Amino acid sequence: MKKKKVNITEVVLRDANQSQIATRMPRSDFEDILETMDQAGYYSMEVWGGATFDSCLRYLDEDPWDRLRFIRSKVKNTKLQMLLRGQNILGYHHYSDETVRAFVRKSVENGIDIIRIFDALNDPANMATAIDECLKAGGHAQGTICYTTSPVHTFESYVALGKKLESMGCHSICIKDMAGIMSPKACYDLVTELKKDLKIPVYVHSHTTTGLAPMTLLKAIEAGADGVDTAISIFSGGTSHMSTESLVYALEEMGYDTGVNLKVCQKINDHFKPVQARFLKEGGLNPSVLTTKIDALNYQIPGGMLSNLISQLTAVDKLDQLDAVLEETPKVRKDMGYPPLVTPMSQMVGTQAVTNVLTGERYKLISKEVKAYCRGEYGHSPAPISEDLMKKALGDEKPIEGRYDDTIEPEFPAAKKYLGDLAESEEDVLSYIAFPQQAEAFLKERREKKALKVSYTIQEAE
Repeated sequence: MKKKKVNITEVVLRDANQSQIATRMPRSDFEDILETMDQAGYYSMEVWGGATFDSCLRYLDEDPWDRLRFIRSKVKNTKLQMLLRGQNILGYHHYSDETVRAFVRKSVENGIDIIRIFDALNDPANMATAIDECLKAGGHAQGTICYTTSPVHTFESYVALGKKLESMGCHSICIKDMAGIMSPKACYDLVTELKKDLKIPVYVHSHTTTGLAPMTLLKAIEAGADGVDTAISIFSGGTSHMSTESLVYALEEMGYDTGVNLKVCQKINDHFKPVQARFLKEGGLNPSVLTTKIDALNYQIPGGMLSNLISQLTAVDKLDQLDAVLEETPKVRKDMGYPPLVTPMSQMVGTQAVTNVLTGERYKLISKEVKAYCRGEYGHSPAPISEDLMKKALGDEKPIEGRYDDTIEPEFPAAKKYLGDLAESEEDVLSYIAFPQQAEAFLKERREKKALKVSYTIQEAE
């Protein structure tokens, strides 16, 4: 009897290190293990997108496009995957359709095979342009259901979204449980229904923040899920993902075929052990992110968001207010119409909750991002925004009618003109559009390094 195949996506190069060490892993930490990872038998490797782009420019002094091209040069047999925030691409606000299309096209040209496309509000209109361009560019478009719970996020609404994404041309669907709050039963029921109603594959992504993920992924597979995300064991657990080796071992005993070679996994894990040890020693890995946080079931706060809240409060010496902020967060989320707590909504809700607590008055100060959200610049909220918040945020101003993205002027021409010869490629311009300050500083430093190199070469020749 033929074994049922379960595809494994390894996330250590993106989501695992984003969840545990704030995406601070430089290329030098993994470049020597890429060819070995390519022999592990993974269905795909998530290596780009999410916060990697920002982190490369802001902290690692790396060109994110060069990083992708280098990985592609070493990984010949395994699909490369990225996470894209729909109309937000990899930034924190909406961009024009032209910019979204250019970014998606260049991502595929530079080596990405699969683009997991999500929207923080589960609004299909915010995913449409990216999905369409991914299809045109020859990539695999994976539509995403961001899982959360609220009075408006029902089983039926998720199935309807899955059907909609399939009708838009997606090659597969991913259930993205960013906070690790999806129960084994809820996952089993949802996957079962999606597999019954859809003709395309269904994948499941869940973090181990609450400790549920191993059980949830197993039930997903029993319900017929075609693949799941895991992390090599040294970077698994806590706010990260389930261990790749543990799940592969269990599935093989149960008669499933993952195609993953555990002996190769051991080599990969051995490579990353000193990397993790260094981050622990130098403080880049806080041991708190390795523990189970059952409170996330109540507050629905993803691990990365919790770390950010702690950081904000620590910076102003108000960590003693954390409990109050945790209680305020779901209240703000309700007022904002129950957005799923995923980037950029998690940052907006969390920062507003901190502001409400520290000022001692709810919505005395409202961030420009929350005002833009209330105005309709991020799409349609899952439920109506509270009248009190709308009034305080907008006053007498009317929210936008129609699709906000249709009003955004193309960013590329002005950005290209501004950068001049600093930009050596279309990719450089896209980096600047996504992160202007960080990209400009990086491009200037790159030019200076090249000038110094030329100067040294001339001196040596003389």
